[in-house]
Amino acid sequence: MNFTRWSARLPGTQRRTAAAQAAIKARAQSTGTSGSGTDEVGKGGDADDADDTANDAGNGDAGVGNDSGSDSGDGNGSDSGEQAAGTACPATADPAVADPTVPDQATAPGRSTQSASGRSTHARHEDARKRPAGPEGLEGPEDTETPTVPAARNRPPAETDPETHPGAAFEDVPETDPETAPEADPQYAQHASASGTEPERAAWKRRRAIDALPVRALLGQVPALVAVVHGPEHRIAFVNEAYSHVFGPRPTGAAAREALPELVELGLLPLMDQVRRSGRPRTVKSRRVSPQQGAPGNRRRPGYYTFTCTPITTSGDSGVLIFAADVTDQVQAVERLRASERRQREAAVTLQRSLLPQELEQPDDLRVAATYQPGGTDAAVGGDWYDVITLGAGRTALVIGDVMGRGVRAAAVMGQLRTAVRAYARLDLPPHEVLQLLDGLAAEIDASQIATCVYAVHDPNEGCLRYASAGHVPILVRDADGTVHRASEHTGPPLGTGGWLHTSGSLPLPEGSTAVLYTDGLIERRDADIDEGVAALEGAFAGATGSPDIICDRLLRALGISEDHDDDVALLVFQHPVRTGPDAELFHNAALDLLGGTEAAPRARAFASGVLASWRFPTELRDLGVLAASELVANSLQHGTPPMRLLLRRTDRRLIIEVTDGDEHLPRRCRAEPADEAGRGISIIATIASAWGSRRTQGGGKSVWCEFALPGR
Repeated sequence: MNFTRWSARLPGTQRRTAAAQAAIKARAQSTGTSGSGTDEVGKGGDADDADDTANDAGNGDAGVGNDSGSDSGDGNGSDSGEQAAGTACPATADPAVADPTVPDQATAPGRSTQSASGRSTHARHEDARKRPAGPEGLEGPEDTETPTVPAARNRPPAETDPETHPGAAFEDVPETDPETAPEADPQYAQHASASGTEPERAAWKRRRAIDALPVRALLGQVPALVAVVHGPEHRIAFVNEAYSHVFGPRPTGAAAREALPELVELGLLPLMDQVRRSGRPRTVKSRRVSPQQGAPGNRRRPGYYTFTCTPITTSGDSGVLIFAADVTDQVQAVERLRASERRQREAAVTLQRSLLPQELEQPDDLRVAATYQPGGTDAAVGGDWYDVITLGAGRTALVIGDVMGRGVRAAAVMGQLRTAVRAYARLDLPPHEVLQLLDGLAAEIDASQIATCVYAVHDPNEGCLRYASAGHVPILVRDADGTVHRASEHTGPPLGTGGWLHTSGSLPLPEGSTAVLYTDGLIERRDADIDEGVAALEGAFAGATGSPDIICDRLLRALGISEDHDDDVALLVFQHPVRTGPDAELFHNAALDLLGGTEAAPRARAFASGVLASWRFPTELRDLGVLAASELVANSLQHGTPPMRLLLRRTDRRLIIEVTDGDEHLPRRCRAEPADEAGRGISIIATIASAWGSRRTQGGGKSVWCEFALPGR
């Protein structure tokens, strides 16, 4: 607020102004006399006092409370003071308001006047002369008069620069209505006293201007789409420029069903009815809006908007405010992200399937089927795998595993583990030793990845399934009568954890039995315990009959596995079928126990020749079989220990000859020199047979075998 304007209205200021006018009148009268030195101004002063007082009054000294005029009782000083005030500040001069009880006196520089009570006013003039003469606060010379506050109102604009005089910016503000002026706001007064700079004053005015905007003008400047409807028919009351730019102009007063076809197409009218009745806002997200042909801002591509309907209630009617935010960029970004994730998933699925067996090996004594079902589109591909490995001598290894994790990394780890399993299986080791080797390898591949695995070996000669498990779900075996057995023992921690010695177990698998290996995706559910899933699988497996392919499909359907399942599923089913009729004639076993001695080799040759002849093998194959049996028995007699046994086995595709003894040292193929009398037996076997191998047996000892492919197989 302008201090000078406010102070000029005070009664004390007006009295002092009247006294200054009286001093000016006294000076004018004294100019017409002869200057005899008589006291014409008053009893308490002379003409020089009046002159000095008039000069002070002309410079605005009366504005700061300096008493002007004389204290005489003749009244001349009062008249001259009125004339001076009328010259200096005519807007506020009013002789009638002068108070005769106030001792107003006019003093000249360097002089002192005495009032009727004897009090001196010289000190007050001295203080006024010692006021700072400039912005630096320095005192001016003694004969220089200091401007008073009323005189400061007439300073030139150069002296009121807001940057050099922070408070000057508020002095020249035109007076407005006291109720609407910024000075009437207490926050504005506090803000102005703290800073008072022009940018902050402009910012304050802008904020006050926004507050003063009407609702219609404010909604018209919103960049989002805004429409206001009222009444049960949702008649248009307002549509902002952004809405018209997208959908075209809309007539005010028309019903929404005819005038807002875009809302009808989006199905928002029932929602607007619900909002109007309930009084609660509702939102629909990411609705697709087709391009509008008549709109000025027509797009070539459709846009996406999120619509929010908010109820509006007035004293006479109720309506709905429709607020639509453009989320096209967000929707497109989400679509690009989903496309990228879809490509990554397809790459992971392709890698996963390429690492799985493209075609399962079909053993002579088992019927095998397997399936892999990747997770749904929203689930990343895991590391589930399965495999069937023919070990030789009629034995078959069956493997299933699951790498924890998702994506390409899990699939890559799975591929490395599957390759390692096939390599270790060629060593023909017991199941627990294979898992022991895999455990160390898994830790080397990736210490942060762990995997579960089941490794099982089927031996048709023994009619059992030997297995070892590393944290995997249990094997299920169903007998011919439908009884289901769960292999819940001999289970160690997952692969990659280290520090654990795995053990092997055994399950009977006679003719007519069926077994299933699976991953946890088949039975695990978020809302149920895993044991409940295993129990559900047992119930479904007990009633699932048919070939392994049919059993796989029935188990997947029974447990609700579909394309939208949230986890990968690997399933491996194998059967030991019962053979009757012509098929039974193709499978035969014959065994001979050998006690050792010089007669063991001739007995073995005679036994092999008779059995192969009864099986109606061709002469060439029969001669090769007799030679192989003789060499294996001779090798066992020389390097092994009793008990020894010769086993001949025939399947529909191969002839298997196997010799066991009590020594655990496995034979190796070596190169014999021409002068050597021994060391050629294994070389001869490797030359004439389709495959050969050796392994340690369960009760101690070893087994050496070879096999021949049957003609036409």
